[in-house]
Amino acid sequence: MATTPTREVARRVFAREFNDAGYTFKESDDDRAPVYLLLPTGERANRVFVVGTLTETEDVGEDSEYWQGRVVDPNGDTFFMYAGQYQPDAASMLRDLEPPAYVSVVGKPRTYETDDGEVNVSIRPESITVVDAATRDRWVVETAERTLERIQRFDDDANEYAEMAREQYDLPVENYRRAVVGALESLETDGEAEASASTS
Repeated sequence: MATTPTREVARRVFAREFNDAGYTFKESDDDRAPVYLLLPTGERANRVFVVGTLTETEDVGEDSEYWQGRVVDPNGDTFFMYAGQYQPDAASMLRDLEPPAYVSVVGKPRTYETDDGEVNVSIRPESITVVDAATRDRWVVETAERTLERIQRFDDDANEYAEMAREQYDLPVENYRRAVVGALESLETDGEAEASASTS
């Protein structure tokens, strides 16, 4: 009996960790096997779920529309996403949206190598949704929790993806603990600014 492939869980990740990732792999030789991005905290990601401020959109296509969007997370780090004719819904959202706007994005990580041999990571969006500040704040808290869980499991000998991350990346996971702290502190700062604005 053939099993229908289940959609992969969309991983929550801050831009600092996402942009540090660059190693992709498959778990089988099947042509249709999912391609995973290895996160430096020792987790595989076939899809990601990010929320932040859409700060810029631009049609960077030459022959046909190919939209680039920049989404900034609470630490000020940027996710880049690209949508063209094969992602019509996402492309039309990037065409129509007026930055700045809070957006949630679910999509697949894509890597490409630059001429000087660096690997850049971007998101190929499956969906882009305009959200409110409360949704953004909730994503920050939940992403902080997921990131800390991955950091706690990083030294577990049975964690094969952490082992792989140690081999592929020479990056201390403390970097991502700092990203968590910075993101949570930004929420407190935002909350204080809103409170003082509403009382003044």
